[in-house]
Amino acid sequence: MVSPRLVAKIESEEPTLRLAVLIDADNAQAAVIEGILAEVARFGEASVKRIYGDFTSPNSSSWKKVLQKYAIKPVQQFAYTTGKNATDSTLIIDAMDLLYTRRLDGFCLITSDSDFTGLATRIREEGLLVLGFGEQKTPDAFRNACNKFILTEVLRRPAPEPEVVPNKSDAIPVAVAKLTPEGLDSTVFPKGFLLSALEESSDESGWAHLGTFGSYLTKLQPDFDSRVYGFKKLSDLVKAKTDLFITEERLPPGSQTQKQLYLRAK
Repeated sequence: MVSPRLVAKIESEEPTLRLAVLIDADNAQAAVIEGILAEVARFGEASVKRIYGDFTSPNSSSWKKVLQKYAIKPVQQFAYTTGKNATDSTLIIDAMDLLYTRRLDGFCLITSDSDFTGLATRIREEGLLVLGFGEQKTPDAFRNACNKFILTEVLRRPAPEPEVVPNKSDAIPVAVAKLTPEGLDSTVFPKGFLLSALEESSDESGWAHLGTFGSYLTKLQPDFDSRVYGFKKLSDLVKAKTDLFITEERLPPGSQTQKQLYLRAK
């Protein structure tokens, strides 16, 4: 007999989102596909996985090695005219066909091309989730058209943790600087943006639930990602920034085990 606690847990969980993963082979790198699919799995199930490009071209050779491994369906699109991207049109047509089936909850668009801004906007108008994945060079227009935009640079293999080595001269430990994700420029920490978002998402006492705070950050800036600043999770970031935030763990009403994190400006 199934435990009543297990049944209650299963029933309380939200159903898995059905997502279409559409990859622009001309503007995405095969090296990060494993990280991208792992990130997609955090949001839902990749029900559709398709990649669009001219796979007769030498530029697409890296993708050929991973298509079978990750069960991604290739959609061949020959370049009819030099300088014209026929891949974009094919991907957009397919996306609209999938949209009108009404069987999906969202789309994951893997590209660094701003030409897909209109597609992202149209999908969101239908009330579906749009996740964008692209490199740091991706224009703001496409980033902001998505519900959430993730930089592919942060999905590469994690950088090694800082090592503490002894200083032989005075025996004081010296921390080796932590490396930033490969391909990312050094970025100024957005102190003002975080404090402003916290002010808007907090209650009258100045406290905000971490989930509410994180949701508000994404609404204001879809490409905000704590991993860009060296923190795996948003909770790690707010706990580490003791000069900015005061954190507190609380038990929600009716629970004796699952604590939730709250924060306020210092």
